[in-house]
Amino acid sequence: MSRGSQNKSHARALWLALLAVPVLFVLCAELQARIDSDTRLMNQDKDELLLRSGWLLKKLSLGYEPLLADVYWTRAVQYYGTRARRPGATYESLWPLLDITTTLDPKLMIAYRFGAVFLSERPPVGPGRADLAVDLVKRGIAENPDEWRLYQDLGFLYSIHLKDYQKAADAYLEGSKNPHAQVWMKVMAARVAEAGNALETSRLIWIEVYSNSKDELVRRRATQHIHALDAALGLKRLNESSEDYWRKFGRFPTSMQELRDAGFVGGALQDPEGFPYVMGANGVPQLNPKSTIVLDSDQGPEKLR
Repeated sequence: MSRGSQNKSHARALWLALLAVPVLFVLCAELQARIDSDTRLMNQDKDELLLRSGWLLKKLSLGYEPLLADVYWTRAVQYYGTRARRPGATYESLWPLLDITTTLDPKLMIAYRFGAVFLSERPPVGPGRADLAVDLVKRGIAENPDEWRLYQDLGFLYSIHLKDYQKAADAYLEGSKNPHAQVWMKVMAARVAEAGNALETSRLIWIEVYSNSKDELVRRRATQHIHALDAALGLKRLNESSEDYWRKFGRFPTSMQELRDAGFVGGALQDPEGFPYVMGANGVPQLNPKSTIVLDSDQGPEKLR
């Protein structure tokens, strides 16, 4: 091939490359507009991504994969944030957004770690897809085998959301083998394997999530879970006192004051947000109706009686 022909070929390749870049960003802009439009129409949340193939986007990116991954991660955060706790909100595009993000940049740790939190949260806060969250974290581990915190996330998902304590313990233990892992990973493996569904263990896990995250959304959700678990633990102790009352007097107490007067409880009988606990039917302590704390379905003394 002559030098002239080579120059023409190179010029054509350069022209095609320059043409592809703006086209790609136009597609991203259209995607953003579509998602924003759907956010304003929550009751008709039928959105679809313009391009669902991360592999195709990667081919078209011409070396801009990290930049595009940041764009898609930003959209994933905005997409989730505008829907969390909104009545009737759906999350069909959350997984495709995270899938595309991590395909474009397999090293983007924040997308694996926080994306898994978004996916696993139960309605109305999230889609309740802990199974997809596990898949996302496992993908992260495959791409980043030296990142021990991903094993922490995997153990968290198995224990908190899927209630598979053996797999949770295995994940924590595997992560603890990393020379850079914190000592508490091995302790967590033992606690999960031994305690299983214990509220104290769940609280410990959420405290670690809070302590090891700088994202305000994740920290806020962790705080809410910690408050719920503290309230559940408080109700559990009150329920035990109520049963002690029954064994002594042959009936359940009808108020917290009866428990206090009989010497079974003392101190401030209130939840983490300052609302006093109330006595329900059959001596089962409950949250104050004014409290904003929301217990999970497997929490509360009525599940333990």
